[in-house]
Amino acid sequence: MSEGLRARLRSAVAVPVITAGEVADTVELCRALVAGGLDMLEVTLRTPTALAALEAVARALPQAHVGVGTALSAADLRRAADAGARFAVSPGFDPGMAEAARAAPLDWLPGAVTASEIMQARSAGFATLKFFPAQQSGGTAALKAFAPVFADVAFCPTGGLDQKLAAEYLACPNVVAAGGTWMMPKDAIAARDWRRIEELARAARGAGTAR
Repeated sequence: MSEGLRARLRSAVAVPVITAGEVADTVELCRALVAGGLDMLEVTLRTPTALAALEAVARALPQAHVGVGTALSAADLRRAADAGARFAVSPGFDPGMAEAARAAPLDWLPGAVTASEIMQARSAGFATLKFFPAQQSGGTAALKAFAPVFADVAFCPTGGLDQKLAAEYLACPNVVAAGGTWMMPKDAIAARDWRRIEELARAARGAGTAR
């Protein structure tokens, strides 16, 4: 499970973290992101339309790898899988969710920001982890310190990243992708400026060229 997810993240480079509004607008937003080269899409479970939007995006963009974010329970994993999610992301690690994730037909990216949390996740078989909130949890300095200690662990940092910071994180040896919202500014979404979002997605994709 973890190795396949790690390869997918490395290929994706940047993972848009999407808060779904109107379903039709979310589909168009995702269409622009995919056109810009970002085909791994995280739709957060923070709005009533999230699962409907995920289903609609998966139907409209079968070439995309669509999953859910802010999964906080085993029930969230089941709902996500039923909606067709191919992966789920959590801000932290929970042993009960780990059991559910092993039985679910999707990949799980749990979060960890301390050495103890990393060890717990790693012991449970999860060595590809979310690092959130990245900037508030030590940033690139923390990840570089973890690299020689947890040589088999890889991270996807999210939280407070912009284009410049994403490139800095992606230069860390143990970072496989960076997640965030910087490629889809709120004003561009409000204006339905899908062309601008496509261009920003293309730039975000290029943030990992130095790897």
